[in-house]
Amino acid sequence: MKKIKVHSPGTVANLVCGFDILGMALSEPFDIMELSLIDEPKVIIHNKDNFNLPVEAEKNVAGVVLLSVIERLENKVGFEIAIEKHIKPGSGIGSSAASAAGAAVAANHLLGKIFSNDEVVQFAMNGEKLASGVKHADNIAPCILGGVSLIRSIHPLDIIPLSSPDLFVTIVHPQIEVRTSDARQILRQQVLLKDAIRQWGNIAGLVTGFLKNDVELIGRSLEDVIIEPVRSILIPGFDEVKEKCKEAGALGGGISGSGPSMFMLSKDKNTAIAVESVMKEVYTRIGIDFNTYVTTINKNGVEVVV
Repeated sequence: MKKIKVHSPGTVANLVCGFDILGMALSEPFDIMELSLIDEPKVIIHNKDNFNLPVEAEKNVAGVVLLSVIERLENKVGFEIAIEKHIKPGSGIGSSAASAAGAAVAANHLLGKIFSNDEVVQFAMNGEKLASGVKHADNIAPCILGGVSLIRSIHPLDIIPLSSPDLFVTIVHPQIEVRTSDARQILRQQVLLKDAIRQWGNIAGLVTGFLKNDVELIGRSLEDVIIEPVRSILIPGFDEVKEKCKEAGALGGGISGSGPSMFMLSKDKNTAIAVESVMKEVYTRIGIDFNTYVTTINKNGVEVVV
């Protein structure tokens, strides 16, 4: 195989209380990427969207992933990639992870699946390091594996796929940008013990809720007493949206990744649509442009379509 096309999905990282250790893949939106093998050990990038991302491989998230693959293969191959992004950079729904994971999965398929899932994740994390300055896998792992992932450890890499209940996901993306690197800089460096204990309980409850398909436990556990109180100040309308979405029947939710997108989980599609209406009402009244999605948990991850 010399050419391949993949759909690389958006993701919700952190899942409120699971900062850097929990993530979930979305059925929509997704990026479309076409990757070809070439004989020269280099990466050629074509952007098929209007985001004006760098085409220099060392400055592009997908590019640095492919360069790391070339290095592993001792410069015996190269890649040409065309990227059509539908996940806006800086949206908080895993734009950089979609580029990185899509490139890593596509390259592995072209090479005959010579790398394990963990190795593919490690290649893709090079892209996240370029984007945010830190190697983290809470977007990468679910993007590649699908469903919900627990990243127990980065060093050594230890990823545990969790059960994915049939929940609906409503997302609002206010058209402002929150850079992941900026959102990390405002985080507190010290945490009170009582807050840490409460957070541990929520993380354990959320993981247990996924494993037992206990949606009420999932809803009760979607609480963050450490990260969200700080990061939410960067997102206009956050508190109002969250409160009114829960009044409309959402199980719970919060910031998607570092924001500005917010997500809410619901038991059924009608509730998810009602939650979307609440989000639209708030941001229309505030006067901030937005996009919304009503989708489901993607249980397959990066999908090879050609």
